[in-house]
Amino acid sequence: MKWLGVLWLVALSECLVKIPLLKIKSMRENLRESDMLKDYLEKYPRSRAHALLEQRRNPAVTYEPMRNYLDLVYVGIISIGTPPQEFKVVLDTGSAYLWVPSIYCSSPACANHKVFNPLRSSTFLVSGRPVNVAYGSGEMSGFLAYDTVKIGDLMVVAQAFGLSLEEPGTFMEYAAFDGILGLGYPDLSLQGILPVFDNLWLQGLIPQNLFAFYLSSKDEKGSMLMLGGVDPSYYSGDLHWVPVSKPSYWQLTLDSISMNGEVIACEGGCQGIMDTGTSLLTGPRNAILNIQNLIGAKASSDGEYVLKCDTINTLPDIVFTINGVTYPVPASAYIRKGHSHICSSNFEEGLDDSSDPEMWVLGDVFLRLYFTVFDRANNRIGLAPAV
Repeated sequence: MKWLGVLWLVALSECLVKIPLLKIKSMRENLRESDMLKDYLEKYPRSRAHALLEQRRNPAVTYEPMRNYLDLVYVGIISIGTPPQEFKVVLDTGSAYLWVPSIYCSSPACANHKVFNPLRSSTFLVSGRPVNVAYGSGEMSGFLAYDTVKIGDLMVVAQAFGLSLEEPGTFMEYAAFDGILGLGYPDLSLQGILPVFDNLWLQGLIPQNLFAFYLSSKDEKGSMLMLGGVDPSYYSGDLHWVPVSKPSYWQLTLDSISMNGEVIACEGGCQGIMDTGTSLLTGPRNAILNIQNLIGAKASSDGEYVLKCDTINTLPDIVFTINGVTYPVPASAYIRKGHSHICSSNFEEGLDDSSDPEMWVLGDVFLRLYFTVFDRANNRIGLAPAV
């Protein structure tokens, strides 16, 4: 049976499409270099995201308060229209729609990014439907359109996407990406709109209804999104499969989070989201504060948690147990080296979601360590150590 499984993976690897990802400078780095990080964190605290979630006043607005692109460093290149217009986008498993800036956008953020010109595309169709997406640091508003979207060598016909007319303040102004392409379940998308990945499958462009991420921690190049298959050369050992507990986000059940054999969070189990659109490891306030205390991280004046860099060599692994399998995260992963020999914790307080106060988000810090398969056909997630 194991031999058959290997043959299946080899067959998939021959058919898959690989999309190279670029490693970019994060918004946090750009803001810090401009001496604007402290002001940004004061102006856009995480509590604002919570307020947006609680309000949910306008049914025409899609709320994405959990999105925090401040530390994101991986983007992919897609094109839209005929002839193609290129954009750098976040390939985000925590949302499910595609949007890019338009030539009609009046915000300063759009002046710093590539913008889509509908007049230059012979395949463009406008719907007239307004699109509003609320983030923790503001709201993107625009309109819905349809056009050909190319990702790798794959061309999706008549893909719905958003074109921004206004973008929220500093949120996008200091971002090294132009827009966002969501890879979550359709439930997260705008009502009645199929995400890009769903159309890849429905239009017969990929051989298997799954995709996978390999995030390199070393070089600017080497990271990869795989569409329609799995390349076993990017991981070691076997893939361990975990059922999706709620097909909306790529959500699963965590057994526990431990250090030195003792449970330090998620006692008795909790929910977690595998999220390429979040860089850090986020969780409920009390659990995160406990972890910061255990690793000796102290709050700085700009709201970050900092600690001595030499502790990377002495602090133990923090172990996430998922479906009975342990996934260690070493100090070299959960501590981030910064400028001037200052190191920061890669744990961050997440959104206190009242529907599930114990929700964790496993972002790129975790995904760099573990090759991850997102299997829509079987509603499951596969994990194996990345090579």
